[in-house]
Amino acid sequence: MLNFTNIFSVAVKAIWVNKVRSLLTMLGIIIGVGSVVLLTSIGNGLRAFVTDEFNQLGANTLIIFPNDIFGDGGGFSSKSAASSIANSKLKLTDVTNLQRLRDHVTQVAPFNLQTDTASFRTTQETVTVLGTTFEYAQAFNTPTERGSFFSKSDDATGERVVVLGFEVANQLFGQVDPIGKRIKIGGQSYQVVGVAEKKGSGFGGLSFDTYVYVPLRTFFRQYDTDTIIRIIVKTPDTERLDQHLAAIEAELGKRLDDDEFSVVDQSEILGTITQILGVLTLALGGISAISLVVGGIGIMNIMLVSVTERTREIGLRKALGATPNVILLQFLIEAALLSVMGGGIGIGLAFAGTLAVQVFIPAVVTPQAVALAFGVSTLVGLVFGVAPARRAAQLSPIEALRYE
Repeated sequence: MLNFTNIFSVAVKAIWVNKVRSLLTMLGIIIGVGSVVLLTSIGNGLRAFVTDEFNQLGANTLIIFPNDIFGDGGGFSSKSAASSIANSKLKLTDVTNLQRLRDHVTQVAPFNLQTDTASFRTTQETVTVLGTTFEYAQAFNTPTERGSFFSKSDDATGERVVVLGFEVANQLFGQVDPIGKRIKIGGQSYQVVGVAEKKGSGFGGLSFDTYVYVPLRTFFRQYDTDTIIRIIVKTPDTERLDQHLAAIEAELGKRLDDDEFSVVDQSEILGTITQILGVLTLALGGISAISLVVGGIGIMNIMLVSVTERTREIGLRKALGATPNVILLQFLIEAALLSVMGGGIGIGLAFAGTLAVQVFIPAVVTPQAVALAFGVSTLVGLVFGVAPARRAAQLSPIEALRYE
């Protein structure tokens, strides 16, 4: 009858006696498991982040882009974003026309962007100036921490008022309350009417906290343009979203050609991005999994060396009554232990790595990723431990005892 406790004890002692060699044997498994869990965590984190960013807009949000951003196959076209913006045919008249669609539109928020310098006294910061209308705060979920967003009258008359992003307010004013103070943007004086809540980075790495928001007409006047690069549209409901989208396309189509604009349900963009991230995560995880195979080969090689080194021990144990199954099980347990310990260390390093990268990009360790990596590492140890274990079990006790 097999004594598992004794067999397990012998396997642990064999690993402990050769600590350095055991650690080097586990190295491939450690790297493989750690890489798989870490890369999967980053991929899952990015997908969750992107989904959350889009959900903040609401399911009833449509986004109007200049030009045809989708190709014939439904994917993004090869046109660069810069080219798309530069060639935008969207105008303020389109916004006015859309606002007349009372049954299909509740809010319309056009905007344009410009990089510039904001200054208060001797402090200067590079900011992204976003020119938009008063409806932007609700359409794009931009609440204020202090003060308020600029008003409809500010928007209509093109007043020089500004809402600061959270980071810009801290950099320019520190602990001083900025409401009512005046700053300069591109050399022009603006009165601060609000500070936006901390929002963090949007998809693509741009931080909304470095934005400053000014009325669209003020933006047009300062930067000598009348171009709009995006229009955010809120619809009354999600049940008739297709009807709302069709009505908006029909209205824009009265002035623009089909290839001069795109009306996109955010779920289309979200679906495309999450699909890309999913494939990327799977590909990176597959590449990392190669390390597990390499680690398994390393375990097999070291275990074969161990069988050769312990030939006399095997022969002695067989002479004292150990059956081939006992010897087979002992070496399988050793291989599995090496793989399991390596997997455990790899998971621990992946957790540490996830905490480190969370400073820069989202990363979420999921139980499924841990369980999969740990299970695969154990399986690798057992599979690659079979050959050395069988070799040990098949040794003749007489020949083993004669081995020098």
